[in-house]
Amino acid sequence: MFDHRTGSVYSLISRPFDQHTAGAPKRCFGYLRFNSRVSVVAYSEGSIELSDTYTAEEEPTETRAIAVVNHKGGVGKTTTAINLGAWLALEGHSVLVVDLDPQANATTGLGVDPRRVSSSIYQILVNGTPIEDAIEPTAVRNLFCVPSTIDLAGAEIELVTAFSRELRLRKALETLEDEFDFVLIDCPPSLGLLTVNSLAAATEVIVPIQCEYYALEGLGQLLKNINLIQTNLNPDLRLCGIVLTMYDGRTRLSEQVANEVRSHFPGKVFGTVVPRSVRLSEAPSFGQPVALYDPRSKGSIAYRALAAEVADADADGTLEAAAPESEDAGDEAVARVRWR
Repeated sequence: MFDHRTGSVYSLISRPFDQHTAGAPKRCFGYLRFNSRVSVVAYSEGSIELSDTYTAEEEPTETRAIAVVNHKGGVGKTTTAINLGAWLALEGHSVLVVDLDPQANATTGLGVDPRRVSSSIYQILVNGTPIEDAIEPTAVRNLFCVPSTIDLAGAEIELVTAFSRELRLRKALETLEDEFDFVLIDCPPSLGLLTVNSLAAATEVIVPIQCEYYALEGLGQLLKNINLIQTNLNPDLRLCGIVLTMYDGRTRLSEQVANEVRSHFPGKVFGTVVPRSVRLSEAPSFGQPVALYDPRSKGSIAYRALAAEVADADADGTLEAAAPESEDAGDEAVARVRWR
C-alpha cells in the first residue's frame, strides 16, 4: 500500500488481487508511488515487475465527498456506491469507497475480505487510526476501499462519550488532502451516529429510492433530517441528486413511483434509472462490480450513464431549494400511489 499524501513507498500488501484494465486481468500485489508516477506491482512470467505505470495529476482537483444515504434498507445504497465508484474509476477518476455499514457489503462487493484487513473504518472512528493505513486496493485501477467489519456495530455505543463524535469521519478524510476525485460513503440503513458522521463529512448527498411503495415512506422526513445536518454541522452539504433504482418497466407501480418522485423533486432526480438486473445481484458474490462481472448488462450500462451524470452534476443547489413544499411531501406521494 502507498501513502496517498506523501507518495512514500510502503511494503507490498500480502493479499494479491486481480486488476482489470483495458487489457487482460493481471495478478497484482501492490502499488508504488514516487512523485507523480504510480506503478502497479504485478507478477508476470515468473517474476515481479512494475507495470501499468501512469502519471498522476500534477494539481489535484477538489475532492467531491458523496454520501449515499437512505434510512430505508434494501433500496440499492451499497449497489450504487460500488458500481458508481467502479465506473467513475474506469472513466479515469480516482475514487475511494468508504464502507460505513457494519454489514460490510460494500467491502466484500469490491473483493476485499474484511477478516484479513489490518485496519478498518472502525479503528479510524474509534481509535483515531490514520485513514491511509486502512485504504485497500481493488480489482479496478483508480478504485480504492476503506473496509468495514462487524466491529463497527458497536461504534455508536463506544462513541457516546467521545468528543466531537459527529465529526470523526470528516477529520479523517481531511488528511487525504484532495488525493481522490471522489469519495463515496456507503451509509447504513439508519439515521444514527454513523450516518450523521457521513453527512457531516460529505459535500454532497445521493439518495437512492427503490421504485416500490415502501421506499417512498418517510422520504420527506429523510430530507428534513439532512437539512438539520446542513444547518447544524455541515453548511456546505448539497443534494447531488435522487437516483431511482430497481425499476421494473413491466409494472405500473414502478412508473407511478418514478413519476411521483420526479414531480415532487423537480430537477433533482437523475435522468438515469437503474433497472432490476440479475447481473447486479450476482456480481457481489464474485467480489466484483458489475462493470467487471458483465459490462454489457443493462445494470452496468445504467450505472455507467449515472457515473457520467454524477461527474457532470451541478451540485450548487442547496437542500432547501431541493426540498419538497412540505415535510410530508414524500408521504403525500405515497398516498397518491396507494389510491391509484
